[in-house]
Amino acid sequence: MTDAHDIYRNPLAERYASPEMLRIFSDDSRYRTWRELWIALAEAEMELGVEIRREQIDELRRAAGSIDYERVAEIEHENRHDVMAHITAFGEQCPGARPIIHLGATSCFVTDNADLILMRQALGLTAGRIAQLIEIFRDFALRHRSLPCLAYTHFQPAQLTTVGKRAALWAQDFLLDLQEIAERIEKLRFRGVKGTTGTQASFLELLDGDSEKVERLDALVTEKMGFSERFLVTGQTYTRKQDVAVLNALAGVAHSAHKFSNDLRLLQGLGEAEEPFGSRQVGSSAMPYKRNPMRLERISSLAKYVICEAQNGGWVASTQWFERTLDDSANRRLSIPQSFLAVDAMLLLAVNVMRGAVVYPEIIRRRLLDEFPFMASENLLMLAVRAGGDRQILHERIRQEAMRVVQDRRGGKSGNDLLLRLAEDPLFAAVRDRFAEIADPSRYVGRSPEQVERFFADEAAPWLERFAKSSGESWDVTV
Repeated sequence: MTDAHDIYRNPLAERYASPEMLRIFSDDSRYRTWRELWIALAEAEMELGVEIRREQIDELRRAAGSIDYERVAEIEHENRHDVMAHITAFGEQCPGARPIIHLGATSCFVTDNADLILMRQALGLTAGRIAQLIEIFRDFALRHRSLPCLAYTHFQPAQLTTVGKRAALWAQDFLLDLQEIAERIEKLRFRGVKGTTGTQASFLELLDGDSEKVERLDALVTEKMGFSERFLVTGQTYTRKQDVAVLNALAGVAHSAHKFSNDLRLLQGLGEAEEPFGSRQVGSSAMPYKRNPMRLERISSLAKYVICEAQNGGWVASTQWFERTLDDSANRRLSIPQSFLAVDAMLLLAVNVMRGAVVYPEIIRRRLLDEFPFMASENLLMLAVRAGGDRQILHERIRQEAMRVVQDRRGGKSGNDLLLRLAEDPLFAAVRDRFAEIADPSRYVGRSPEQVERFFADEAAPWLERFAKSSGESWDVTV
């Protein structure tokens, strides 16, 4: 007899993902869904004239929520077939309905269609999580929309932006992911009722050769299970290209999460902002003073996993033989649920980080002022030329003084007094009264505050209204 510490346990379930996402991909959720599919099939067949009695349907419904997992395991140990094990166990519970369970169907009727139902639920929860995260980015971005900070290209100082504008860029990436997830939900197609190799031959036989009834059966079960669209042609399985689209959408969330976590980790290294740090949290076992960005690092770590998992979808879709092979089964049992669990964990972490993210305006200002005079010198040059100065002479003087500042800093002098030096230079006497204006960083952030306001009001708001209420209740980060 083993206990919980004697066997490997999946960290996604034990440490990272939410109860809501774990419930979606639980055994109970999956196998109850199988039973709902069998009931929907039997009911639709009855409605189309197959000899199935209402009391048989009622018997199935009464037993649908009560699964004897020990009995299922016992049967599967003997027959090595999970679907047949569940059919047998369901039939033992419903002896009157046993003859009509799974009538005309193949295993993929329940396995594929159930996968699609669970994926659709998981996509909905994911969309709500993303919307909630964007709302938190919105509040953060609006609060800091006018706070100037250094912008970077190539991780080198490059003009100014605002703290809020940078957060809006993070939010925009996630909004694109939300839009992609929404499209996947809308376009997700049901496999439907297709038979062993997708020809519907068994159902044509069951319905006395009536092709229209077979078509109606397919549509009826699709409707009963809440889907508006179905594949009109399948093999034994629906095309795995649909899985590719879903996994790629999840990988897109991972791209955005990794970018966000990298940016904020870099800002934490620069001292400008940081993820929340608990009063009793330990940053390092060796260095007590450290405040490692462990939540952001975990986001990056999980993101890499999801991005790699997306390749599984492509491999499975491209290597299916004819109407199907079973070499997709074990892979999909891992890659699809675990990608959703990992994305769920990333979004929980991102929300947790942004709810408690700390910004340090004084450090931001100090770092900005170390570089800002170089950036402001271009505006100073333009003003001095407009006041009658010679552009080439002025440019050379700025260059000379800038190089002296750089040399002084390399020699250990702190700060950047370039504008003070130029203010005392006779060449710039004509614009000396404009230096206070030139030295105001808020004049160099362009339309950043307006861009932040407009993005969240015009572009993000409709999507937040649509999805934010479906975000789930659990937001705790376990560790």
